[in-house]
Amino acid sequence: MDIRFFIGPMSKNVVDSIIEFQDFSSKKVGIIPSRRQVDYLGGYSNNWTTENISKYSSELIIMRDHSGPGQGAEEDDGYLSLEYDCKYFDYIHIDPWKKYSSFDEGSRWTLDMIKFCFSKNPKIKFEVGTEEAIRKFEPADLEKLLNYLKNNLSKEAFLQIKYLVIQSGTSLSSNQNTGNFNLKRLKQMVNVAKKNNLKSKEHNGDYIPEELIRLKMRNGLDSINIAPEFGLIETQTYLNQIKNRKQLFDRYWEICYNSKKWVKWVGKDFDPIKQKENLIKICGHYVLSNKQFINDIKSQFEDIDKLIKKNIMDKLISLHKTV
Repeated sequence: MDIRFFIGPMSKNVVDSIIEFQDFSSKKVGIIPSRRQVDYLGGYSNNWTTENISKYSSELIIMRDHSGPGQGAEEDDGYLSLEYDCKYFDYIHIDPWKKYSSFDEGSRWTLDMIKFCFSKNPKIKFEVGTEEAIRKFEPADLEKLLNYLKNNLSKEAFLQIKYLVIQSGTSLSSNQNTGNFNLKRLKQMVNVAKKNNLKSKEHNGDYIPEELIRLKMRNGLDSINIAPEFGLIETQTYLNQIKNRKQLFDRYWEICYNSKKWVKWVGKDFDPIKQKENLIKICGHYVLSNKQFINDIKSQFEDIDKLIKKNIMDKLISLHKTV
């Protein structure tokens, strides 16, 4: 089963659109909840828990994105979250690299987390490696990581690794992809994946031309992650509705500003007062399940979900035309 696109479940509308898209297209789309979006105690995406989202639809293919230490809403080692992931999800992206960036430590944590998950559920499947914005890898590093895992895992556990995160120049900041694409690097990393019978997957495929996605896939990339861009589609739909209603616009900005969810995505020169619309675009999807947003903004637009899902569906259709 080829899954070309893994989409962040930024909201219930995104998830519903993916289910509907799969029903009429015969294509499969994975969803990649981060721990802040969906975790065992909940998250900002529709207040879903790990169990809730897994039971929402049997049609969903779910991969935990960025499991591990330093990736949750609270600082922890990630193991309690993993227990729930093993029980309810199909795949787990094993990613200790944010906290343990040295090769030896990150590799050991990757090994230990896989062993733990495999002991809980021998059918769980894995993705290994991480995105360039967290820790840059070279092709030789990926080869070394895979050899280390192969030599220290049981054969059965190693064969449950299905995806390798490759890096060819992607990173996100303020609704822009700030990476510099490197075709040679892409080909080298794709070769590492193929040599090890793994599917290659790149993260941070947001805000890049669909022609570039097509080029990457023509050169061997199997899958790509897209997340914040789908959140922006929903946010932009709201912005289009309130652009001439200053009171609603200012309220949306106030809710976003107070959430502080925008802080990690902007540089030091970002002015949240002068750049109100940009702040909403960066942060708008984080507050969609916020009661203040629902009461003060969403309640003003009776059929807004229908319009949002149409816009998300259009993007899903357009992406799948590229490959």
